[in-house]
Amino acid sequence: MTATTLTERYIAATVRSLPAALQEDVRTELTASISDAVEARTTQGEPAEQAERAALVELGDPSALAADYADRPLHLIGPRFYLTWSRLLRLLLWIVPVCAAAGVTIANLIADKPVGEIIGQIVVVGITSIVHVAFWTTLVFFILERSGATDVTAAWDPDQLPEPQETGAGRGDLVASLVFLGLMAAALLWDRFVGFVLVARDHVDVGVGLGAQTTAIPMLNPELWPWWLGGALVLIAAEAALAIAVYANRGWTRAFAAINTLLAVVFAAGTLVLLAAGRLLSPAFLDFTLGRSDVPDEVARILAVLLGIVVVGVAVWDAIDGWRKARRAGRS
Repeated sequence: MTATTLTERYIAATVRSLPAALQEDVRTELTASISDAVEARTTQGEPAEQAERAALVELGDPSALAADYADRPLHLIGPRFYLTWSRLLRLLLWIVPVCAAAGVTIANLIADKPVGEIIGQIVVVGITSIVHVAFWTTLVFFILERSGATDVTAAWDPDQLPEPQETGAGRGDLVASLVFLGLMAAALLWDRFVGFVLVARDHVDVGVGLGAQTTAIPMLNPELWPWWLGGALVLIAAEAALAIAVYANRGWTRAFAAINTLLAVVFAAGTLVLLAAGRLLSPAFLDFTLGRSDVPDEVARILAVLLGIVVVGVAVWDAIDGWRKARRAGRS
């Protein structure tokens, strides 16, 4: 059996992963190139065995050399698709796990599952969705990279430049915040002393008469006055004071963001306590909307879950928005 030289082994390792049409040409080219390199070293007095090894080391890993000959990338996702992959992955990671966790939460709350079981399922679904989003998104771009696709990403255009982001500290922001908070306070007081829902007088026994045929009933439980509704008005006043402070300071700070988060948590916690106790909505309003005075426990739980999800979502978004504005202000 003839001993195989290092050169022969190197050439064999290089051409074995190449298409058949390229193998013979690459074999011939490499044989000549290595032979010339070894000859150049031996003429300078270097031993033949040492010269051969040095020439092969200089050529590098045969797999990398084969990839160069075949024009095959040695990266998972190259620069051609990297930015598109990164932007899409970040967007999906913001949307898919949150939606999956919210769906699992709603379904389990409606099914009246224990809190520990709900939290466990949220964690499992969140981690699973993150792994699947990252894997399948990366796999798609891996296939695009290896298939030689070139028309997946659009050419960059100056119109794609992002608009300047609002800091929430302008006069327009202050006016909008104060108007919105004023409307909220007015709505609470109107609902308590007049009522928001107009119904035929023969549908309910309580309410404020607005005519011979109609009466108004409140959406919120009248028993929440004065302490609970008074607390809500205090929170609205605190939000207004915060908006004025942000405007006077010409921007958000971490302290303002922390106060905003605290107000959001207090609002959400109070609302959830009332929902859990079945004291938030007016019995007359439930009687009118559901067509019966004795609301089944299942229906009441579903209503509480849906309203609770909305309240928590609004509070979380408000808190996140405050911290985002504080971070932008810090950067500027």
